[in-house]
Amino acid sequence: MSNFVFMQLETYISDLLYRYECVVVPEFGAFLTQRVPAKVNAETHMFYPPKKALSFNEQIQQNDGLLAHYIADVEKIPYETALLKIQKRVSAIKSYLVAGETIVFKNIGDLILNEEGKVIFEPSTHLNYLTDAFGLHQMVSPTIAREVHKQDTQAVEKVVPIAVTSERRKARPYLRYAAAAVLALAATGFIGSKYYVNQIETHNQIAQENANIQLENKIQEATFVIDNPLPAVSLTVTKPVGNYHIIAGAFRVEENCDKIVNELKALGFNARKIGVNKYGLHQVVYDSYENRLDALKALKNIRQNNNSEAWLLVKQLD
Repeated sequence: MSNFVFMQLETYISDLLYRYECVVVPEFGAFLTQRVPAKVNAETHMFYPPKKALSFNEQIQQNDGLLAHYIADVEKIPYETALLKIQKRVSAIKSYLVAGETIVFKNIGDLILNEEGKVIFEPSTHLNYLTDAFGLHQMVSPTIAREVHKQDTQAVEKVVPIAVTSERRKARPYLRYAAAAVLALAATGFIGSKYYVNQIETHNQIAQENANIQLENKIQEATFVIDNPLPAVSLTVTKPVGNYHIIAGAFRVEENCDKIVNELKALGFNARKIGVNKYGLHQVVYDSYENRLDALKALKNIRQNNNSEAWLLVKQLD
């Protein structure tokens, strides 16, 4: 089917995929990117540059404000108006999917419903969202033909500078004494250099021991005097514990995260931020629990009275 109805929406999503790893379309799903290193196919000699691999997660639907804020900035419209535009396009997308149509997002991928009613995503390969790989394209390298050259080696005769035979030793006895003198000088030099090195090492060791003794004496003699000591202050810090966390939401913009924390605290919850997840979203929890049954009981109460989309995260926090 033609995708003219969603042309603007796909353009905004495509723009954000260059900069973010997760772009959430509220009430529909999230487009995710993951960096993939460069690859080489040894059989086809095909070289593939590094890229961002695209995927789609239907479970991530909660609005993090990223897409709506971007549309509002580009079109110079209020944030609420941008949200309404997204809602209308999502409603149209869902109706087309239910009717069995294929939703084509240019340079992103195709979406279709399977027999079980789940969204199937086929990513597009026409665009690389990894800015570090800009200008790099896949290519085929021809097989390298190597020639083996036979090299002839020439035998090199060893030449002895001085050949002293037994006849010459008899004729020239001073050569024997000269050789003995050379050996004696070499032995003396070796012994002398070894003695000199040992003397230096002994000197360094003694100097280091003296320095350590002087430092210890100075530390022992040092006196610290505080004329006006400050009164002691006792602080009681309560550290949130537990590996069971009830998630209130995950937000791209941290200011939205802080706002939700304040609102939940005003309602009596022990709300706080627990860091950024692997999609780059700031997570907010109602509370954390040590016991799983307590967490499930609290989750049930929150879903009935506060937020039907709250869910339980099991994770050991640092």
